[in-house]
Amino acid sequence: MGSTRYITSMGELSRKDDSLCFRKNGKNVYIPVETTKEIFCLNEISINSKLLDFIGRNNIVMHFFNYYGGYSGTFYPKNQYMSGKLLIKQVKTFECDRITVARAIVDGIGKNIKEVLYHYYKHEKPEVKPVIDWLSGEFRKSTEAAEDIPELMSYEGEAWARFYGTFEFFLPETFIMNKRVKRPPDNPINALISFGNTLLYAKTVSAIYRTHLDQRISFLHEPAERRFSLSLDISEVFKPVIVFRTIFDLVNNKRLQVEKHFERKINYCVLNDEGRRVFIEAFEKRMESVFMHSRLKRRVSYRTAIKLDCYKLIKFIMEGKAFVPFSLKEGV
Repeated sequence: MGSTRYITSMGELSRKDDSLCFRKNGKNVYIPVETTKEIFCLNEISINSKLLDFIGRNNIVMHFFNYYGGYSGTFYPKNQYMSGKLLIKQVKTFECDRITVARAIVDGIGKNIKEVLYHYYKHEKPEVKPVIDWLSGEFRKSTEAAEDIPELMSYEGEAWARFYGTFEFFLPETFIMNKRVKRPPDNPINALISFGNTLLYAKTVSAIYRTHLDQRISFLHEPAERRFSLSLDISEVFKPVIVFRTIFDLVNNKRLQVEKHFERKINYCVLNDEGRRVFIEAFEKRMESVFMHSRLKRRVSYRTAIKLDCYKLIKFIMEGKAFVPFSLKEGV
């Protein structure tokens, strides 16, 4: 799966000469360091400080997840892209022009939700038209007029809620959502959204790590301890494009089925091992899929598009150039 390695089984990860070795059930699986940029640990694994030192020296980001597929944390190598000048400007932008960046992010979310829904409207699902119209009209006017972050966040929340409300028109009944439940997810569709959002968040952590931006200083979400809040900002506009299009494709083509790919208990629902394998494969395929970038005039992957949004934000912070997050319709 390109430069990303997923570990889904219990075992031990260690350094073996100049490679990584994952040992499970008495067998060794070798992971080449030179082609690995990030590792996703989706099960319990044993590691030691010698391994972490080796991973750190090779600038590999290592993400850890809990039993429910939720994000636990990241081993973040010493940052090799530090820039004091950008850090100062990023803080000043937060203090003086936070609303501009936040408004651009919320507007980008609305545009990409609208584009995803328009696909279903074109394929004889007229029931989604009221939400498309709302996103084009009242939602955009409201975000443009918003005067503070809480107001913007309320419009963003309403956009997602209306989006979730359209699922009944193009998803099977077994994947209909009653309400969004996160910790832990309580039904198959919530399980898929939580898992997909978590993978995308970790991908964004990796992308920001390879720029000079500071992960802790965000604009739409409140900067917080114990999480990389800028990754929440950058990943938001890509959720409709990457996470939800992956979910819709897998569900509507019956590649994921409730009775076959989920583990359900009294108060939670998670993907089983086979379900995670199917989702990860589709998620990575979409991350690596390409589109014609309208400004660069070349084909670009969605993985690269996330990093390009980081550079757009840097341009805004350093040069005042308008920050316009990724648009599915415009291909930029």
